[in-house]
Amino acid sequence: MPGLIRGVARTAVVAGTATAVSNRVSRRQQGRWAAQQEYQAPAEYQAPAPQPMPPVERSAPAASDMTSTIEQLKQLGELKTQGVLTEAEFEDQKRKLLGS
Repeated sequence: MPGLIRGVARTAVVAGTATAVSNRVSRRQQGRWAAQQEYQAPAEYQAPAPQPMPPVERSAPAASDMTSTIEQLKQLGELKTQGVLTEAEFEDQKRKLLGS
């Protein structure tokens, strides 16, 4: 009978050790898989918050541009009157100034 108890005890120790090792290996593998999934999972893209546009002041620059254009047209008209520019040259320059 002592040999039988010794055999059963030895089997219990071996089985317990095998179970402990198997559980440790499983936990380690699950940790590796979890870390790998975190690495491979793309992070949620968060677009930056839209920034408000600064107000555009159009009245002052537009008036300045219009005044400049009017002055240039007057100069072109004077050159045409003086005979420096032909009618075709005057029309061409006027189209360029007005952007049409």
